[in-house]
Amino acid sequence: MASHTSVENQQKHYPKKKRLLYQELQELPGRYDVIALSKMSKVRATQLMTIRKKFRNEIKIRVINNRVAQRAFEKVGNRPGLDYLSKELEGQCALLFTNISPFKLNLIFDKNKVFLPAKGGDTATKDIIIPAGNTGISPGPVLSEFKEANVATKIDQGSIWVSKDTTVARSGNNISQKLASLMSKLNIKPIEAGISITLAIAEGLVFKENDLKINLAEYRNDLIRSFHEAISLALEAGYPTAETIAPLLVKAHQNAIALAAESGYVSPDSIQFVLVRANANGQIIANEIKKKGYVQQ
Repeated sequence: MASHTSVENQQKHYPKKKRLLYQELQELPGRYDVIALSKMSKVRATQLMTIRKKFRNEIKIRVINNRVAQRAFEKVGNRPGLDYLSKELEGQCALLFTNISPFKLNLIFDKNKVFLPAKGGDTATKDIIIPAGNTGISPGPVLSEFKEANVATKIDQGSIWVSKDTTVARSGNNISQKLASLMSKLNIKPIEAGISITLAIAEGLVFKENDLKINLAEYRNDLIRSFHEAISLALEAGYPTAETIAPLLVKAHQNAIALAAESGYVSPDSIQFVLVRANANGQIIANEIKKKGYVQQ
C-alpha cells in the first residue's frame, strides 16, 4: 500500500506534459532512422512553426526538458550514439526525429534561415562589413559612432557616405552595443538565425555540426572539373563512351587528313591539304635555289 502511494505521489509530482514527453521520447528513437539535436538560442517561434507545418509528415520536432529527455533515453535499448547525444543536452534544446538524411536535413534548415539585427553582446557568425556608399543618414552625432567603429566617412549631398568597404567585426568577435546600434541605423542584419543541427546520429554514426556542412557550389564545381578531366583522359586514351564518341570521331578524322596530307595521298577530303603542303614545300625549295644563285629565267 505504501509503495503504491509512493508511485502515485511520484506521478502527481511530475506535470502531465512532462510525463507524456518522457513516454514519447522512449518511443520515438525506435521509429526513426535519424535523431538530431538543435540548440534553440536563436530560433524564433515563427520559424519553428513554419518548419513544423511544412514537414509535419517527415520531421517530428520536440522542444524538450533536458533532464526528462536524459531520463527517457536511459530506458531506450540499443541505439548507438544516443548516450553521446544525451550528454550534449544543455540549454534550450529541440530534438528532431526523421528518416531524412542528416545532410539533407541540414540543407533544408539552411534554406529557412533569416538574418536579424545585432544586439550588444552577440557574437559575429562571420566577418561583418559596412559597404562603401551613401548611407542616407544626415550628418550629426552619429558621425562619432562611425569614427568609433573606424569607418572612414565623408559628407556629400547632405548625407554621410562610407568611403570604402570596412570590416567592423571578425567572425567570432563580440559585437558591442554601440556597433549594434550603428548597424541597426544602416539596416545591416548580420546575425544568422534559424534551426541548425548541432549533432545527429544515424546508421550508428555520430555527426557533429561541421560534419554536416556541405558547400553545394564547391561540390558542383568539383563534379564539373572531375567530369571534364575524365573526358580528357578518355579522349587521350581513345576510350569510346556516349560522351566521347563524337569528339573521338572528329579527332580520328583530323588525324587521317593529317596523315594523308603528310604522305601525299589524294582524296576528296585531303586534296586541299595536299596541294597546300605541296605549295609550301615548293616555296621552300625555290628559296633554297635562290640562295645558291640560281635565277628563274
